[in-house]
Amino acid sequence: MKIISEHKEYSTKGTGDLINITPDLVKGLSRSTLVIGNMTIFVQGSTAGITTFEYEPGLIHDVKDFYEKLVPSDRSYYHDKTWGDANGFSHLRATLTGQSLTVPFLSGRLLLGTWQQVVLAEFDNRPRERLVIFHMIGE
Repeated sequence: MKIISEHKEYSTKGTGDLINITPDLVKGLSRSTLVIGNMTIFVQGSTAGITTFEYEPGLIHDVKDFYEKLVPSDRSYYHDKTWGDANGFSHLRATLTGQSLTVPFLSGRLLLGTWQQVVLAEFDNRPRERLVIFHMIGE
């Protein structure tokens, strides 16, 4: 059993930026030469998340609308009063989404569905540099 870890930094544009990171995960798995195991994808930070969905323009728009309806950005949150940074909604959206995801792999390929991509979701109210870690365990 081997454990291999890679990371990549992504520049985001702020709230609503959804970045398909699947190609980078595929390259990382290929470099590892592992054929069976699990890859955990983790983003550092409490205002970003990792998720999966079909990365196409209509659904990208729907996902942005979903988060806005579920956790509106135009209201006040207790966190905003504590820190004065007006990003309480960002923390709540990240809490709902989560900062990590585990994807199994077999025969050196991620076992994602045909239309399923892994997406870095930026929720903060300003551009950020996000470090994403790809942690592979397998043989």
